[in-house]
Amino acid sequence: MTHIDDVPVVTGPTIDQLTERQLEDYRDFKRDLIQWLLHFGKNPDKADGYATDTVRNVSYKLDQFYRWHWEEQGTYTTSIATEDADEYMKHLVYSDEEYSTTHKAIAQKCFKRLFKYLNHQRGGNYEWEPNFSFGQDLSAPRDFLTIEERKKIREAALEYGSVPTYAGLTPEERDRWKSYLAQRFEKPKSQVKPDDWKRANSWKIPSIVWASLDAGLRPVEVKRATVNWVDVNNCVLRIPKHESSKNTENWTVSLTERTATALEKWLAEREQYDTYDDTDALWLTRQGNSYGSSALRYVLHKLCDIADIPTENRHMSWYTIRHSVGTYMTREEDLAAAQAQIRHKSPETTMRYDQAPVENRRDALNKMG
Repeated sequence: MTHIDDVPVVTGPTIDQLTERQLEDYRDFKRDLIQWLLHFGKNPDKADGYATDTVRNVSYKLDQFYRWHWEEQGTYTTSIATEDADEYMKHLVYSDEEYSTTHKAIAQKCFKRLFKYLNHQRGGNYEWEPNFSFGQDLSAPRDFLTIEERKKIREAALEYGSVPTYAGLTPEERDRWKSYLAQRFEKPKSQVKPDDWKRANSWKIPSIVWASLDAGLRPVEVKRATVNWVDVNNCVLRIPKHESSKNTENWTVSLTERTATALEKWLAEREQYDTYDDTDALWLTRQGNSYGSSALRYVLHKLCDIADIPTENRHMSWYTIRHSVGTYMTREEDLAAAQAQIRHKSPETTMRYDQAPVENRRDALNKMG
């Protein structure tokens, strides 16, 4: 690991995540950033830099950010927009890792120093005004779906991307829908076949949404989910320890029968797509990529549009679904049930045992809608 004035250029976990050429490019980027912060960062006009300890903090925190950013984007990049900083700060706020207020405040300062560097050295135009400050603990979720909104989102998932049945269309209507499907599936209109109607009315989105409404799936869990997680006969998801977001325990998570049926239909449909031939991933985007936070947030906002749920002045991310599960599971059952259902490990509880039976939590899910 290369150091500059006792500041690590690239940390070990980041080295492990990159290819050789990516690492070389990222190391060059970080080396220039660190040199600038040490010698110019505080006041570029007076060549006054930050203290070594300050720059060391920036280096560590930015490595953490970029590892998260690459996972969300599904690709390596050193480019960053102010929207990326906003999303990462929301990630820290909503994350079950329970980051301290101090950690979040330092991360925010690190972004400001990064943007200052990009503006000065690369001619950028980054005017970042954070959406919130950290004078108080904001780790508790600010928004969640109400019971009524959960029901609307569940129904909207059935309408998402759907098209009329092929047999029920007149030739003129069928021609118009062919044009739509050709654009949607990025293929010539002449190649649009009746099977494309079935594909348009896929069970993929309903299965993702309904499983998340039941299990409170984190974005990373949607990304990591495999077909082996699904046990439709017992109406549960079985999340192995090595694939769990927290890497602490195996989890058995209740599903409603309705959700289990949707997953069963999706698994049968999934077998028809070449995209899934060489992977056990449960869900992939149309481009064959894993779902990240941005893609899932887009899906949720589209669902809100369909369901006529206002999103203004709300932090509507996939975690909004998760927070609703925790909130109402606690209300309908108890705290132990909520902790088991959403796989939350608090500092006070190891959560080694599922203290609430799966059947009891399923009854609560049915009440929640």
